[in-house]
Parts: sequence; C-alpha cells; structure tokens
Amino acid sequence: MSKHSIAYRGLKAAALITGALLTCGFTFKPGGPPELHFKEYNAPPPRGNKITVCHAHGCQKQETFTFTSADINDLAVLMDYTRSSDTPLGERRAVGYAIAWMERRVGPATGTAKDRASLGFFNASGQLDCVDEATNATSYLMVLENNGLLRHHTVIRPFSKASFFRWPHFAAMMKERRSGRVYAVDSGVGPNGTNPAILLASKWYINDGIDAPASPPARRVAAAGQRPPVQEQQADDLGLLVQSILKEQ
Repeated sequence: MSKHSIAYRGLKAAALITGALLTCGFTFKPGGPPELHFKEYNAPPPRGNKITVCHAHGCQKQETFTFTSADINDLAVLMDYTRSSDTPLGERRAVGYAIAWMERRVGPATGTAKDRASLGFFNASGQLDCVDEATNATSYLMVLENNGLLRHHTVIRPFSKASFFRWPHFAAMMKERRSGRVYAVDSGVGPNGTNPAILLASKWYINDGIDAPASPPARRVAAAGQRPPVQEQQADDLGLLVQSILKEQ
C-alpha cells in the first residue's frame, strides 16, 4: 500500500470521526449516586435538611442553609397542590414548583437571590453557572427525597452534554422508578426562583436521537378556580401563587 493511500485512508477516517462528533452530542458521567458529584466539586452533600449552596462558578463559593420543619411542611403542601395527579408526570410538575420555592427560600440567606439565567463565564459572587445550578438542584431534590416527597422518582448524579457546537452544560437528574427513564432538571433556564425545565434527559440540551415517547401536548389553560395544566417543561414564575397557596392552609 502506498504512502498516499495510507494518508488518504487516515484522512478519511479522521473526517468520519469528526463528522460523527459534529452531528452527535456526547455525554459525561451519566448516572450513579449523587454523592459522587459533590465529591468531585468538593461540596458537602445534604445531611438531613442541611444543604450546601454553590455559587460563583463551579462551586467556588459555598454557603450552608438548613430547611426548617415548617419549610418542609410548606413544601409538602405546595407539592400536594401542584402535583395534579399521583403519577410520575404529576410529580415532575410538582418538583418544578418545589425547586422554584426552595430557590426563593434560600436566595436571600445565601446571597443568590439575584442570580440570573445560568452563565458559564462569570464567577461573580451570588451568580450561578450550570455546575452551581445542577449541584443546588440536586441538593433540593435530595431534601425532597429524604422527606418522602418523591414517590415516583429517585435522585441520581448530575451529568453534562456537549458537542463541537455547544459547550458542556450540566443539569440535575432524576430517574423514574417505574420506567427507568432519566429526566433532566435544569434550573439554569431562568433567574432565581423560576421553575426549572424538566424533560427527558435524552431530549435535553442536545437531542441524543434516542427513541422515547414525546411529552403529551399541553392542554388549554384551565378555567378559573381549576389547577393549571400539566406541562413537561416548566418555565413559569411562581409569583404570588406560592404565597396564596400557603396562606390558604
């Protein structure tokens, strides 16, 4: 075989590999216990209702916060109200509202209340990047799980996706017990206190091309006095809704 032929085959192989990477995203560190993520970023995992809140890019700064028994009771009330049905889909909806509530509760005490949508290149104190967001959301999920507020899901290690066109992006992850499907919980889609995006991990950020059932279409807005429709991807602000729900109790 000539040198030119060998060189041609080498270039062809490199082109095929590069093309595959350009068209297919790649995933880092999928699955496993969530404690592995905390160890990697030198952040203590939740202990009971005490959590470490990361900020300033990659958990460079850390604050501690402990949810009170009253907080946990409020979360239970909020989740029961927003769950809409005792199904995995209903629970994912409730989780979105619960994490938004937890961010609002934690923000003023930890200096993260003014966090904007996730930014990867700004390490200002109080601002969260996607690693901070994924770490904190995992802590919130673990608190919910530790208090028996997750019936259909279990918390797993966060992971990231990337491609040559999109840099690595982390999100918290939870696995549906019945089906084994993994869902991304991405709280970096909006500023502090807004509902995270919750959707199949295979469809999150970079579509892996995995054949998975599509999310059911959103129903029309409910009539006055009825609960809002279930949606797979949460992006709405809680606003006065949380306060009014809790005041009713």
